[in-house]
Amino acid sequence: MPDTRPGIVFDKDGVCSACRHYENRKNTDWKARWKELEILCDKYRRYDGSNDCIIAVSSGKDSHYQTYIMKEKLNMNPLLVSANTLFSWTDEGRKNFNNIIEAFGCDIITLSLNPKMARMMTRTIVEDTLHVAYPMDLAIYVFPLRVAINYNIPLIVYGENISYEYGGFQEKETYSAKEQIYNDVAKPLDFEFWKKRGVEKKDLNQLIYPTTEEINKAKLEPIYLSYFTQWDSYKNYLNAKEHGFTELKHWNRKGHLDNFTQIDTIGYLIDCWFKFLKFGEGQVTDIASRMIRYGYLTRDEAIKLVNEKDWQLDEKVLDDYLDFTGYSKKEFFSIVNKFINKNIIEKKHDTWRLKNPCR
Repeated sequence: MPDTRPGIVFDKDGVCSACRHYENRKNTDWKARWKELEILCDKYRRYDGSNDCIIAVSSGKDSHYQTYIMKEKLNMNPLLVSANTLFSWTDEGRKNFNNIIEAFGCDIITLSLNPKMARMMTRTIVEDTLHVAYPMDLAIYVFPLRVAINYNIPLIVYGENISYEYGGFQEKETYSAKEQIYNDVAKPLDFEFWKKRGVEKKDLNQLIYPTTEEINKAKLEPIYLSYFTQWDSYKNYLNAKEHGFTELKHWNRKGHLDNFTQIDTIGYLIDCWFKFLKFGEGQVTDIASRMIRYGYLTRDEAIKLVNEKDWQLDEKVLDDYLDFTGYSKKEFFSIVNKFINKNIIEKKHDTWRLKNPCR
């Protein structure tokens, strides 16, 4: 993991915070934490058949695992809540979306943003910061809380605490996800920024994060499931497969390590390449680093995969991203070239590569 990754911290021995946090698992009483989760569920459990928790889901392996834990293991009655990214779905992604509802017998509420507004905001933010799809990312954080307030369902279940699990601002582990909005995936709206660009507040209703007063009044309890279980994205995948989840069958994606992570939609995956250009680490680095910690890859094996794959841009991803945003290839690359971190990235054989390969 390079030190250019936002939020990453290395100690005096050159070990990153994510690895140190993983090492600390051996000092955790997981039985006691599971008991905490049972007590928490009992606090919010409803016996009249109504929904007693909300799970923020996509159609992925982790969402399947979250729903399995809350519905099958803890006997809660979850309401699933999702936000559509507006990019094209894969066939497997659509199948998995339908499967998560069918396999666990859950209702789901899905938000689809106004595509005209979302497209304009996406174009604005990519030109400003090379962020893939700010409005869709923010909706994923906002919408479950809004549904929780409107439906009076205080308990909201998220998957892993990405800041703590993979390296970020949060050094202290906590089950509470109240600070999740500050993990740098999607910051709260800056109304003045969007007002100057012709966006009216009425267009942003679904992207307004609840105030602290609203959250406290509704007594919301957003939690990370990763605090209570030993989070392992590969084991989550195996569990999801047992419940009908299917991996990608006919698309060997460039710039990706596996066929079961982030397989819902297509154009959104351009973010993995953006991260490589800005920070020198893409999806392969992210996933390989996890697999080293979990014990599924050696460091030498991971380095080989990173150097072979991390820099690659998949044409199918690019085409779908361009189709949604309306950019031509020439326009797209003129934008991208402004953000390439040329301290660590250089042009080799008509592609952008790390100046100093991972070693």
